Amino acid sequence: MNNKEFINELAERTGYSPKDTQKLVDNIINAMGDAFQEDNAVLVPNFGTFEPKKKLERVIVNPASGQRMLVPPKLVLGFKPNQTWKDKLKGGQ
Repeated sequence: MNNKEFINELAERTGYSPKDTQKLVDNIINAMGDAFQEDNAVLVPNFGTFEPKKKLERVIVNPASGQRMLVPPKLVLGFKPNQTWKDKLKGGQ
């Protein structure tokens, strides 16, 4: 499902116009992004938790050349789904 299809489906379910629904989704994403920048997790009830995680500095080896390289530390975004969704996906429902 692409963005346009998602927005149209969400607009149909909520009764808002697609334009207003797109603004709402953009505001939600921006608010989540601000929370991630402040190193805060975002819990979406009945869905899951988005959490920024720190990856430490590490050394990797290029398999082709054998050259060792240092990878700097960075933040990555992780997602942990709600147990209900895990069960639904595992059960194929």
